[in-house]
Amino acid sequence: MFRRHFCTATVGTAATAVLLIAARPTIGTSDVIRLRSGMDTLTALDQSKGGHAALEKAALSGAAKAVGLQDKAASQTIRQRLFSIAADYTTTAAWSCIDARQLDRAQTHLNEALRLAGMAQDPMAQMRVWNSTAILAHQRGDAGEGIAAAQAAQATAITRRDPLFGSLAHARAAIGHAEQRNRQAAIRSLGYAEEALAKAELRPRPGWVAFYGTAELHALAAIVREQLGEPAHAEAASHRALAALPKEYRRNRAMATVHLALAQLRQGDAEQACTTTEDVFELMTGSQLPGRLRVLLGDFYRDLLTLAPSAHVAREWGDRYRSEWSTV
Repeated sequence: MFRRHFCTATVGTAATAVLLIAARPTIGTSDVIRLRSGMDTLTALDQSKGGHAALEKAALSGAAKAVGLQDKAASQTIRQRLFSIAADYTTTAAWSCIDARQLDRAQTHLNEALRLAGMAQDPMAQMRVWNSTAILAHQRGDAGEGIAAAQAAQATAITRRDPLFGSLAHARAAIGHAEQRNRQAAIRSLGYAEEALAKAELRPRPGWVAFYGTAELHALAAIVREQLGEPAHAEAASHRALAALPKEYRRNRAMATVHLALAQLRQGDAEQACTTTEDVFELMTGSQLPGRLRVLLGDFYRDLLTLAPSAHVAREWGDRYRSEWSTV
């Protein structure tokens, strides 16, 4: 009798479990595609407005939705894709904070993004997190962490499958070496970046990396040369970057223009440097200056006051642009 009751109870429990599992909504590829499409919207928003609170909030909301779907029935592959999507959304939130110069918030988001990318077992997501970590380290002036992040990016499997990502990782390493004034390592890394990019083929890639190509590599090379104290080379690289950067990448063009002005200023041509910066405000007309760009303009103004304190162009630049620089 006991055995019959036990068996009946066991069968009943199993049947209930099956019914519960069957009742759980199943998540499939269509749900993954729908969540992925939201990333394209955020990428477009970033390109048009730069890093701001609304972008960060929307990205974190997307990440929460992806993680929330883990509670529903899904295959292991779908679960990993959901973690990958959550990592991408969270890295977008981090990037928004980097662009707005909210560096501590960016670090918090990157820590979470790396955790999610690890659970996703997705080398592309991991590469993106390490790339953003290298950028954040550069913003903080932490060359050692920037190099370590770039090396971690180089170690991801995607850099072996697609030379474009390997090129980007080497370019990030070059900036870190340049910040440490290690010219040999910096130039060597730039060379690796150029070689890898030359091998990259046209193929579909995530929207977040659409910015990277020959033009952006020239822009990064300008930063490397600037850090190494080679303003003539930095100026040449900036000119090459601006000649190749698409018109729609306004922020990238504005950043490259300020680096061009810095190179000109450090060669003693304060008047030309001030004239060059006029293009920055023209490019960003109608948009608020992102935090990164605002800080870079601040660096230019400090250098201007240091290198040409008595020049009339320094005073004119300050008078004309101080309000725009701080409020545009």
